[in-house]
Amino acid sequence: MCGFNPGAPADDTVVVARMTDWNGQLVAILVNYACHATTLAFRNTLISPDFAGAMREEITRATGAPCIFAQGACGDLGPRYSYMGDAEFADQNGRWLAYAALATLESMGPPATDYQYLGPVVSGATLGVWEHASVAPERAEEASIFEGGIHSVDLPLKPKPEPDALQQEKEQWESRSEEAKRKGDTIAARDYAALAERARRWLARLDNLPEGKTYSYHFSVFRLGDAIWVTCGGEPYNVLQTELRSRFPDTTILLSPLSGEHSVAYLLPRDRYGQGLYQEEPSILAAGCLERVTEAIADRVEALL
Repeated sequence: MCGFNPGAPADDTVVVARMTDWNGQLVAILVNYACHATTLAFRNTLISPDFAGAMREEITRATGAPCIFAQGACGDLGPRYSYMGDAEFADQNGRWLAYAALATLESMGPPATDYQYLGPVVSGATLGVWEHASVAPERAEEASIFEGGIHSVDLPLKPKPEPDALQQEKEQWESRSEEAKRKGDTIAARDYAALAERARRWLARLDNLPEGKTYSYHFSVFRLGDAIWVTCGGEPYNVLQTELRSRFPDTTILLSPLSGEHSVAYLLPRDRYGQGLYQEEPSILAAGCLERVTEAIADRVEALL
């Protein structure tokens, strides 16, 4: 099952980027956070931006600037309050994230400054004095670096299911769903239709898979001054971002997986395979692929730094 597990580790890191013009005027705010937008689910009948919508509204209301949401590595992360039918829960989750982002914005110093140590002042105690000062030219040049590129790593595929078997499975579930409807069993009809949809998705995924036993997985790594911006495809588990941040603790890392190939589905850790987890079922990748991706990205980050 996919749901709230209070005993599992979860990355709650929020990364906030403030964008200003040359005069220090606020232009936009970017919030990078990892969480499935699944506050609302089968009990909801509305089209909704889920928590990201209320988050953007709250930040724009408070700052007057547009807000961009960048999803993080959330293959195993979802809202604590999830699968609801009332849109107010989505708004509540959005405000929760917005307040964390606004607190981060409030802690930032003025644009184009660093917090610098000025020296001691002898008073009732000897005081160490700091203040915000304009960055030096060499520091400004370093902070303006923008470089990087798109890369790939070959990943082993799982054995592919047979299209004929998937088609037969889809038709069987569709037939059972229709039969349940005729009997008035709406719950069974819903469940069988969902299982038919899983088979249908696999059939569509097969159309995009390459021949052979490996998949060329693309990702990008760019340096933005003091920060690193990573994008990739699929739905990697949050350990991808926590591992990168632990390896490069002095560097702000923004990671967003909504880029590149989505047909790979989930990238889960090696030790999660073979446990009957839902995330293994739609994934096209063999065990160990998330670890390979992590190493490939880390090598590129290290080269840029």
